[in-house]
Amino acid sequence: MRRSGLIWRRVTRSSNPNDLRLWLSVNGEQLQDGCTSDFIFNIQQVVSYLSRFMTLLPGDVISTGTPAGVGLGFDPPVYLKEGDVVELGIDGLGQCRSKWPLKER
Repeated sequence: MRRSGLIWRRVTRSSNPNDLRLWLSVNGEQLQDGCTSDFIFNIQQVVSYLSRFMTLLPGDVISTGTPAGVGLGFDPPVYLKEGDVVELGIDGLGQCRSKWPLKER
């Protein structure tokens, strides 16, 4: 297993950015499962708005929030522990797998 890292692909023109599945699991247990169709503002609206006051470049990441399933929202809250393996991804785009805590390089 790689300690951390991203594997991403470019979204093709045939992909619908407003219908991409987003997911996250910890130690193989899926905690989050959402879709960009659930966003309040669609991808084009977000990019258009941000472009009004900043320059977006290829590779930029726009953080928009998170689907339901955040550990703080559980009763009792659930936090990452040393050795936990976190996997996240966007179907058709890529995924990332990391072991907690991340070590500095």
